[in-house]
Amino acid sequence: MADQTHVLFVEDDDVIREATQLALERDGFAVTAMPDGLSGLAAFRADRPDIALLDVMVPGLDGVSLCRRIRDESTVPVIMLSARADAIDVVLGLEAGADDYVTKPFDGAVLVARIRAVLRRFGHAGGAGRAERDPVEPDGGPLVFGDLEIDTEGMEVRRAGEPVALTPTEMRLLLEFSAAPGTVLSRDKLLERVWEYGWGGDTRVVDVHVQRLRQKIGQDRIETVRGFGYKLKA
Repeated sequence: MADQTHVLFVEDDDVIREATQLALERDGFAVTAMPDGLSGLAAFRADRPDIALLDVMVPGLDGVSLCRRIRDESTVPVIMLSARADAIDVVLGLEAGADDYVTKPFDGAVLVARIRAVLRRFGHAGGAGRAERDPVEPDGGPLVFGDLEIDTEGMEVRRAGEPVALTPTEMRLLLEFSAAPGTVLSRDKLLERVWEYGWGGDTRVVDVHVQRLRQKIGQDRIETVRGFGYKLKA
């Protein structure tokens, strides 16, 4: 298991849980599968997995609440699973700190692709293999936007001198904005670059992450350009 990516999978439906666990294990993942939120939280604390897949509607501690508990303790990537493409489910999960979501019923290959995309994103945010589009710091110094400083080498952000805790997804999003300050980036372009969607995905993922990022770096730092997207104020 030491050389495998460890997945925590929380799902109360026995058939889905067992079938998905087998599918993930066939693709080389090590899987800890739990039937409810409380056992899932205990497994997370005991095993410290590489990624968590959380069904929204699980007993004991629902998936959204479990995501919040995990996010309070870790920046480990989280993908929410929902039986409905309902806006409330999606937004609540993303606002709780999830990095992405997949609607059930899902294709196993699609789920694996989304897991690997999230893990690649987290690997980049940790400093392993920076993408070519990452901004280059002038003279080795941080990028500065008012009271906001972005150290793209150390992957650290400070606001008014105080450190800002960003998840890797939030960091990737901020790097995209800081690479082209004052330039409008469409939601589709951000989905492609940050979430690695090669096709039209759900732009609510972008909107909620921008909202979360604004709460951390300043509400007025990222401007909405209606009908087009977002831009970082230069």
